[in-house]
Amino acid sequence: MESLTSDAFFNHNILIKQNKTGYRFSIDAILLASHVYAHQGDKVIDIGTGCGIIALMLAYRNPEIKIFGIEIQNSLSVLAALNVKNNKMEDRIEIICADVKGLKKSAVSGPADIVVCNPPYRKAKSGRINPDKQRALARHEINITLPDIFETARRLLRVSGKFIMIYPSERTADLITHMRLSGIEPKYFRFIYSKKNSESKLVIVEGVKGGRPGATIASPLVIYRDDGCYSDEVGGMFNP
Repeated sequence: MESLTSDAFFNHNILIKQNKTGYRFSIDAILLASHVYAHQGDKVIDIGTGCGIIALMLAYRNPEIKIFGIEIQNSLSVLAALNVKNNKMEDRIEIICADVKGLKKSAVSGPADIVVCNPPYRKAKSGRINPDKQRALARHEINITLPDIFETARRLLRVSGKFIMIYPSERTADLITHMRLSGIEPKYFRFIYSKKNSESKLVIVEGVKGGRPGATIASPLVIYRDDGCYSDEVGGMFNP
């Protein structure tokens, strides 16, 4: 494993090791994790867990849930497992190195209540592919496409289970199309803006497997104040 850096969250209650030069998580993961609301006893599947940041944040906020972090890249799954061990959360989080497209419900002890995903944003043949393999697979739809993600979520979720993801706003129409084709009804959208009066670059969407039509558009989420500091809401996401 290449050299690692350490980052602390939640008043140093969670410590995250990341590869110094490989793929590193971004603010997107923090925003997504803060929009996942689990109940006691829920089973959560984190598709493409990377270093495990979303799984760790959810487990810290919800001590009585079970989380499976699925990661296709062996080097990242090893890192995620290390982070789980270092944070003493082995009883709450299990890391599985596997291609989620072929994952069966039996591998995660049955259907899930929640599936969460911070997927690659860019189509496989769009833009320059990063020469670093970890970054390339995390950013481009090389190993998994948007239809693959929704089909996987449909297969792993229980009826009425929730699917939550973050994605570029410009692909909102694609989100709605593929969700409905997979039997996951879009129920909630929250558009994300870098600053007030800027264009939305990201959206958080929640869908329900077998849900009825009817969606809520939440208030905008602004990441930065005019002075460049995090907004009060986003700043609070880094604390318990």
